[in-house]
This record gives sequence, C-alpha cells and structure tokens, in this order.
Amino acid sequence: MSVSLQKGQKISLSKEGGGALTRVTMGLGWDAIKTKGFLGFGSKTESVDLDASVVMFDEANRPVDVVWFRQLKSKDGSIVHTGDNRTGAGDGDDEQINVDLSAVPAGVKSLVFTVNSFTGQNFSQVQNAYCRLVDASGNKEVARYDLSVQGAHTAQVMAKLYRHNGEWKMHAIGENASGRTFDDLMPSITAHL
Repeated sequence: MSVSLQKGQKISLSKEGGGALTRVTMGLGWDAIKTKGFLGFGSKTESVDLDASVVMFDEANRPVDVVWFRQLKSKDGSIVHTGDNRTGAGDGDDEQINVDLSAVPAGVKSLVFTVNSFTGQNFSQVQNAYCRLVDASGNKEVARYDLSVQGAHTAQVMAKLYRHNGEWKMHAIGENASGRTFDDLMPSITAHL
C-alpha cells in the first residue's frame, strides 16, 4: 500500500515483511500545459521540461556526485537516470532515477532528490506533477508525493534518502524553490542535510 507523503514526513524504507529495500526508483511525472482556444478553436499544448536530479552527499554534507540530465549515471554506477523527457508527453513516469541502495558507497550519507522546471514554467502552470518512490524488485509503489500547485515556484527539493542506524530512511522535504537546475537549489538542499 502506498503512503501519500506530506511535507516534513519521515518513513523507513524497510519492507513490510522485514528486510530493507535494496533497489528503489524515484519516478517523476507531469503533463504538458493545455490551453483552450476561443470557442474551442485554437487550443494548443505547451511542452514542459521538468528535470529529476539526485545529489549524493558524504558524512560531512559535501556533495560527492550528482545524477541529472547531463550525467545519467553516478561515478560508482549505483544510480542511473533513465533520460531527459523534455515535453511531459505520455502516461506514467516521464523520468526515473534508479538507485541500487546496496551499491551506494558507504561514505555516502544521503541522497537528495530535486525537480526543476528547466523551461521556466512555474508549478502553478504544470498539470498532474508528482514524484514517487517504488520498490524496484516488485515494482510496488512505496510512497507518493504530489507536487502541489501552490505558487509560482519553478523547483522543489522533494525528498532525501539517508542512512540512519544501518538502514535507509526517507524524509519528504517538499520545499518550494526557484531555479532551472539542481545547482541553483544547493542552498535549499544543504539546509536539509
């Protein structure tokens, strides 16, 4: 059963039947902006390029690697981005980041996931935007965070996966921000480490 995450909520990534999740997928989905024309004529669709990114941090909260549309794989190979969707076309996840938690180097303390509007539309314009965490071994949704349309922000620091007492946990951050790439969000990200 999926958990609908609220801003600030923390959950364990342990499986219901015991044991820890070892492979997770962070999915990001959205739809293009549809505008209606006068009397039904002249309607159009505007592409939206949202980007999913993950920044890897060490014990001292220093960034050690990043996976995003310009680097689709972490240097150690534990995290892989499926590729950049520049339109929001299609159903389901438009972008995915696959994480093999068992292969994330021991020196990595946390992974912070972000979403940015590379094309500059704010989230009040973007339709059906969400992110979700999936147990990749059984393709079962563990948690979902619906990206709200509560203002003119162009980015969000979505969630953090972090090690705590030998297990991975998730913190739903949900902080609105502005920026076109993860780099623009670093001050907001580091505030949650």
